[in-house]
Amino acid sequence: MSKLLTRRGLLKSGAVGGAGLALPTIFTASSASAFTNEPTGGTVTLGFNVPQSGPYADEGADELRAYELAVEHLNGEGDGGMLNTFSSKALGGNGIMGKKVAYVTGDTQTKSDAARASAKSMIEKDGAIMITGGSSSGVAVAVQGLCQEAGVIFMAGLTHSNDTTGKDKKANGFRHFFNAYMSAAALAPVLEKLYGSDRAAYHLTADYTWGWTQQESIQAATEALGWTTVNNVLTPLAATDFSSYIAPVLNSGADVLVLNHYGGNMVNSLTNAVQFGLREKQVNGKNFEIVVPLYSELMAKGAGQNIKGIVGSQNWDWKLSDEGTAAFVKSFGTKYGFPPSQAAQTCYAQTLLYADAVERAGSFNPCAVGEALAGFEFDGLGNGKTLYRADDHQCFKDVLVVKGAEDPQDEFHLVEIVEVTPVDQVTYDPEHPMFAGGALGECNPGA
Repeated sequence: MSKLLTRRGLLKSGAVGGAGLALPTIFTASSASAFTNEPTGGTVTLGFNVPQSGPYADEGADELRAYELAVEHLNGEGDGGMLNTFSSKALGGNGIMGKKVAYVTGDTQTKSDAARASAKSMIEKDGAIMITGGSSSGVAVAVQGLCQEAGVIFMAGLTHSNDTTGKDKKANGFRHFFNAYMSAAALAPVLEKLYGSDRAAYHLTADYTWGWTQQESIQAATEALGWTTVNNVLTPLAATDFSSYIAPVLNSGADVLVLNHYGGNMVNSLTNAVQFGLREKQVNGKNFEIVVPLYSELMAKGAGQNIKGIVGSQNWDWKLSDEGTAAFVKSFGTKYGFPPSQAAQTCYAQTLLYADAVERAGSFNPCAVGEALAGFEFDGLGNGKTLYRADDHQCFKDVLVVKGAEDPQDEFHLVEIVEVTPVDQVTYDPEHPMFAGGALGECNPGA
């Protein structure tokens, strides 16, 4: 399940029985151990749990590239990237607390059960002290719960559901990526400006926590403008052909199709919608429009010509002009030969934020790390000034509204930034109804 890249020789086998399973570190460590997987040698192990298969595999591949780059920079290799622009200066390129950073990887398969099993193996077998990654909110919620139980920090990767830092939030979990509410709050004024306040929307929605909260958020924001919602149809995450879901849209009376899909799902559903001629239709005296509330450069590449003019939102874009973005794009491009995605940026940032919190806390104890992250304000990681809010462990920062370029100069300029929405416009009360129902709880240090 996990592939240990640099620390295998440092681990004691601890194998039991013919299955070759190692006892959890929390059970084999000395009784004096204060927390799960307390590092005792010269190395500290992080667990990178990403979708290496499944509909979000492209995002997972880019996340893994970013994680590997972050480890290089933390260990003093390469040009240092965002360590040079990060407002906190606690990290010195000598690992974390003087310990060299090692890592293990796992494949979430874009499935919650597989992701939990992978994370469990990394914690119990490989001694990972922090788990990060994922490109599905269902995965993120599942793994965040596991990390809370195990007593390790979870630094969420690409997860956009309101629930991750809403009803399913945990004290041991932290999210840098923005959420569905923020996308809707940023998109609504732009949609009104482009398409007016008298629209009839038909939603196709991925049938899991992210899709549900994305649809709820965009419906609420657009209905506040005066839009009506004709229908909302749930689609399975495993779907690859959406033709049977697109066909009913033609006679529904809707003049906007909202695709609450991500990754390969969005590429396929958008392709099917264009094949059905929706973009050439006129309904209710208006040009038919398609909206994708959340998408990325990677998805735009998969969608090709079909992404032209499609409006959505992003957490970050490599074409931003701040010095943190420039430093990261240079480092990533030098290593891999192409610019990073928003998934890569948030995963790189999360790795640095964890390492920095350890340094500032002077401890790997997850409760000390959590205290250092909660309420932390920082800059220089590509999103402008950012707050890791203590109430829910959600980052608050500017949000990008984007659209598919009409005449892209190359495959790396398929998305244009329409607007940088200021953080104040996307900030909400911790008790907002869309985020209610869960308690942050207390930090669990484990052992």
